[in-house]
Amino acid sequence: MEDLLLEFQSKIARTSLDIQRYLVHKIDLNNRLIAVKGARGAGKTTLLLQLAKLNLPLESTLYVSLDHIYFFDNKLYNLAKQFTQFGGTHLLLDEVHKYSNWSREIKLIYDNFPELHVIFTSSSMLEIYKSESDLSRRAITYNLKELSFREFILFETKKDLQAYSFSDILENHNSIATKLLEEIKPLPLFEKYLKTGVYPYYLENENLYIQKLQNTINLIIEIDINAVEDLNYDTLVKLKKLLVSIASSAPFTPNITKLSEKVDVSRNMLVKSIKILERAGLVNELYKDTTGIGVLTKPEKLYLNNTNLMYALAKENTNIGNVRETFFLNQLKGLHDINRSEVADFIIDKKYTFEIGGKNKTKKQIAKVENGYVAKDGIEIGFGNIIPVWLFGFMY
Repeated sequence: MEDLLLEFQSKIARTSLDIQRYLVHKIDLNNRLIAVKGARGAGKTTLLLQLAKLNLPLESTLYVSLDHIYFFDNKLYNLAKQFTQFGGTHLLLDEVHKYSNWSREIKLIYDNFPELHVIFTSSSMLEIYKSESDLSRRAITYNLKELSFREFILFETKKDLQAYSFSDILENHNSIATKLLEEIKPLPLFEKYLKTGVYPYYLENENLYIQKLQNTINLIIEIDINAVEDLNYDTLVKLKKLLVSIASSAPFTPNITKLSEKVDVSRNMLVKSIKILERAGLVNELYKDTTGIGVLTKPEKLYLNNTNLMYALAKENTNIGNVRETFFLNQLKGLHDINRSEVADFIIDKKYTFEIGGKNKTKKQIAKVENGYVAKDGIEIGFGNIIPVWLFGFMY
């Protein structure tokens, strides 16, 4: 354990606090068991280390990744027991899906060491609430989304601009945009964000970012998904094929029969595969209504989870209309209810109807709709019910 403590101290010394993700200040550390979900590459490891450096007593805190060679010969439960005996108060566990029986041992740690606080991270693939030891009654779960456009601007310019609620944007978008335009030129930043700004690691090497993102997609499918679903190699190849089909469509309205033939899987396996990809943080499903969605219910539309995935997979076949809709869906997903609209692109919280388009998009489709809006690309500032689409990247 001494080596783990020394490694943790070294990591903490190298952890910068210059740029902090939105979730750092939203996690209630009074809870004894906290789960942080998020797609691979979203920044969960940095989040844990920043939480420790900002808020936890470092002399009684330990961070460890569960793919560490320590666990080749040692049990997580025994580490927690020894750590507690030496006065440990906070145990930060990264990559729990790399450790077999993780949920059972974390449950035992929670039950048997009441003085110990545990924060653990998992890939989005893992179903924490359906885990074998039922952590749902014990763990408070947070989801770390990818970088918002606002956070990307923080990474790019070091300007920590204010976040705004959805209702603020609807009611005051003109004055908000006017204020932001004093600080930034949003359109070139937005163009860059859509292609290469969704995952924090883009800063490491922008020229190799797309290649690294393609590698990340392969790791999610071949390691993260396979660790949970235990799929054969042929099925994993078909999941990649399905992703490319979604990426190059504009947008993708799935014909399950034709798609199952194209990907060469059964209808039921195809629908299951789509849901697997969504839990892995690669795909977003869109339904007309969220009620009555079953395991084998096909979505009305399919989108990749974010625009960077589109450019990594579809490359020159990327459709700009699909890019805009994908961005809008990604920024609102998890913050508001978002469904397919009968007359436009989206309906938010079953009340606000949105059509997404370029700067020449008209209001024709939402002209007779109460609470109808157009989110336009290519404009810096809007008027009335026309809102710059980039502004919806300031909600977190």
